[in-house]
Amino acid sequence: MRTVLFLLAGLLLLAAFLVLARLFATHYPGASGVALVVFVVLWFVVAAFNMWVGIAKAGYSIAEELPIFLLLFGVPAAAAAVVKWRLL
Repeated sequence: MRTVLFLLAGLLLLAAFLVLARLFATHYPGASGVALVVFVVLWFVVAAFNMWVGIAKAGYSIAEELPIFLLLFGVPAAAAAVVKWRLL
């Protein structure tokens, strides 16, 4: 359940970044590209922190946490890439 909530949070954060980019697009035409890059970097940090918590606090091994990290980072990052490729 926690993984699903993290995925949902990542997709909602992506949507928030896209809304902010749309608001700034009138004054800064490159806002969408910058927003997507900032989102990917920020989401990488969030997913890496989640992995660290799983290893350091919950007692999971790196081998157990790595697939979860890849899923949590990969799905929202792939959604950002699709948005960039198809819509922008």
